[in-house]
Amino acid sequence: MKTLLITCSLMLFSFFYASAQKSPVYISSGSAVGGYDVVAYFTEGKPVKGDPKLSYHWHDADWHFSNQSNLKLFEMNPAKYAPEFGGYCAYGVSQGHKAPTDAQAWTIVGNKLYLNYNLDVKKKWIADTSGLIRVANKNWPEIKDMN
Repeated sequence: MKTLLITCSLMLFSFFYASAQKSPVYISSGSAVGGYDVVAYFTEGKPVKGDPKLSYHWHDADWHFSNQSNLKLFEMNPAKYAPEFGGYCAYGVSQGHKAPTDAQAWTIVGNKLYLNYNLDVKKKWIADTSGLIRVANKNWPEIKDMN
């Protein structure tokens, strides 16, 4: 019975994880990039949790912002502030797959926001950012709509 319960739990988790991965935008906790204000990375230089009351729907996802000014900036030019690869792990995309991200593991390169799975993966990302960006840019069109 215990084995059956564990198996069912793992199958349920896999189903929900795979469903979330189909989106070209990384959605966690019901919003893009886990509800973090993507504009704040540029304006405040750090991850800031957004407020669901300050939300904008773009690319089939709800994006949250920490203040009205950041919401307006995003509304005027979402592509400028949205993370590359829909907010999926940039290193993962360079390796040919989608992976979730940690809001604390981020970089801005060439005025573009890149997120990574965690701080250890960010170290790998930083070791060859420009080379990995080239590979990820080639991989993204093929994997953006995949599980």
